[in-house]
Amino acid sequence: MSVQKLTLMAMLVAIGTLSSHVFWIPAGVAKAFPVQHAINVIAGVTLGSFPAMVVAFSIGLLRNLFGVGSLLAFPGGMIGALAAGYFYMKGRRYFFAAIGEWIGTGIIGALVAVPVATYLLGSKTGAFFFVAPFLLSSVIGGLLGWIILRVLHKNTPSGNWVKEKQGKPV
Repeated sequence: MSVQKLTLMAMLVAIGTLSSHVFWIPAGVAKAFPVQHAINVIAGVTLGSFPAMVVAFSIGLLRNLFGVGSLLAFPGGMIGALAAGYFYMKGRRYFFAAIGEWIGTGIIGALVAVPVATYLLGSKTGAFFFVAPFLLSSVIGGLLGWIILRVLHKNTPSGNWVKEKQGKPV
């Protein structure tokens, strides 16, 4: 793993952790966090699936340690990051990464959150209780990540870096 990749991962973790104190949406026992989804999309494109999943895990862990997250950050964030990177790898378009985030977090992560909420948090909510807020948060964050990537792509210095890294490990 290169120093450049580790540095980018650390920066994304820092942004995700610090911004979690500013903007989140209450969703029952969960806290929906659109910035996490934007970071998942950006990490999925620039880093790949597994490093993006490590970034999501790290943000979720720090959010929980600081008391601004819930255990549901792990299944939603990690599955969404993995799917964002995978969909981007298959489609080679930023929008595919956003779609991967929506499917990974909004649907699959929400369904995986049900047993986590039931057995670890003692919540007796059904599966569809999590789908709507997870999907709403991931759609907002996925669009935000897509917009940020498009802006970076058009910006000459960062655009060259993003274009250079597409499909290659950082």
